[in-house]
Amino acid sequence: MLKGEIDSFCIFQGLNNDQLELLAPLVSVSAFAADTVIFTQGDHATTLYLVISGQVEIRFKPYDGPPLTVSRLHAGDVFGWSSTIGRDLYTSSAISVTESQEYCINGLELHALCEQHPDAGVVILEKLASAIAENLEATHTGIMNILSQGMELGGPSSGKAT
Repeated sequence: MLKGEIDSFCIFQGLNNDQLELLAPLVSVSAFAADTVIFTQGDHATTLYLVISGQVEIRFKPYDGPPLTVSRLHAGDVFGWSSTIGRDLYTSSAISVTESQEYCINGLELHALCEQHPDAGVVILEKLASAIAENLEATHTGIMNILSQGMELGGPSSGKAT
């Protein structure tokens, strides 16, 4: 993996060449066919993914309903961040909607790098926090759209108890 490729991702922008050299050995590439489950909600959270190409859907399964698509990710987006923030399990599922390629980084190894090299860690964690915040905002918007569509489909309440 060339450091010139990974530094185009928002969470690694601001790292210097030496820091990118430290990061490079942690990064591998995985390819997924269309309609492939990358991970399932409730799986052990081990890997941070960065979309190189293709499209990935993030789906959340509430305990009392069908899975909901809460986000569609494209090149440059990050997912699987549960693995980097101390969560044991993924909170949603990730499905490769089209053929896709992702950079994969083991969350524990990234965490260790951040501890061993605090200057790099600060940059990575600040950028990761920003990416998570943007993701949560987009997810919130998606959920609100789903809920408002459901309310429109249900029509006005008749006021009668059933």
